Amino acid sequence: MEELIFYGLLFVVALLYASVGHGGASGYLALMAIFGMSVDTMKSSALILNLFVSLMAFVQFYKGGHFNFKSFLPFALASVPLSFVGGLIHIDNSIYKILLGVFLMFAVIRMLFFNDFKRTENASPSLIVSLLIGGSIGFLSGLLGIGGGIILSPILILLYSMNQKQAAAISAIFIFVNSFAGLSGQLAKGVNIDPLIYFYVIIAFVGGTVGSYLGASKLNHRALKYVLSLVLSIAIFKLLNQ
Repeated sequence: MEELIFYGLLFVVALLYASVGHGGASGYLALMAIFGMSVDTMKSSALILNLFVSLMAFVQFYKGGHFNFKSFLPFALASVPLSFVGGLIHIDNSIYKILLGVFLMFAVIRMLFFNDFKRTENASPSLIVSLLIGGSIGFLSGLLGIGGGIILSPILILLYSMNQKQAAAISAIFIFVNSFAGLSGQLAKGVNIDPLIYFYVIIAFVGGTVGSYLGASKLNHRALKYVLSLVLSIAIFKLLNQ
């Protein structure tokens, strides 16, 4: 029964995150924390799942005509190398859990209270600002085992005058390249991959396919958002009370 609950929640997480162009790493990490997986397993597994779900999300948003390569490039140039560096760094498990718990708090607050961002007209930050934003998010992505989309997407809307779908398209491919770089860094330092990852990938891929298709067209995911917020809150409590 415990395994069935985990798989069901994994499907829901992938569906919801993909519907807004995200890979879902924060949700996967929350689930794995609740179910007591090791830190190394959590980070590598979340990034692998990110690769598949974010790529599927990107394909759907790209087909919908929402992607702008010129806007994406500065973020990627800085984020990819720093995500690899972050993946190489080893931090104590207790410190990692605290950092992850704090990050999940941000995710819950954003999801519940600041999800409907309004576009800022005529915003065009400099190239340096874009590189700094991309690099900072990239390093955090590699360090924690996330893709960074949940941080980048509101920035794209608030500072770069993008609508939700344009931000989702860029966030999706940003998550993909960051996850690849961060996972490469972890593999370079000898992290082992969970042997059940193939099964996780199938479930997340199906959920991500459904979510990205619906998200690129039309989806009301209010109820799922509250379910996911509950899951993240339980993980935060578990992470910060160990």
